[in-house]
Amino acid sequence: MPNWLKVLFTAALPISELRGAIPLGLFVFKMEYWETIILSVIGNLLPILPLTYFLKYGQKWLSQHSILFQKFFNWWFKKTEKAFNGKYQSWGKLGLIIFVAIPLPMTGAWTGALASVLFNIKPKEAFSCITLGVLIACAIVVSLCSLGYLII
Repeated sequence: MPNWLKVLFTAALPISELRGAIPLGLFVFKMEYWETIILSVIGNLLPILPLTYFLKYGQKWLSQHSILFQKFFNWWFKKTEKAFNGKYQSWGKLGLIIFVAIPLPMTGAWTGALASVLFNIKPKEAFSCITLGVLIACAIVVSLCSLGYLII
């Protein structure tokens, strides 16, 4: 598999997202900044539209047909609701942008998509907020990676 595809897929995964894809492209594969950034942002955003449009329906169907999925979705929904609930109520869509922009575990595009479904944000609006959050997270991660280059 080509390195650019590995970066794209890493960015599309729910755990690693940009936090894993950018260092992978820059430090492991020695890719150019512009290439790493483009692949990481595209990869991170690829699953978001399907998630915002179909997560609610997919979750219901999978939970009805599998106890394992039912337990997983219950855990994930409770965790996301707990992390995002107060922030969204007080900050609105800006809260979703900030939530996605913070490059820490259990924040990011996937969890932001879930939060948008939980709080009934329209998919188009959610995608716009999540995209902005992803771009901010990208800037943060690239900045931290740049500092890493200066330190090394």
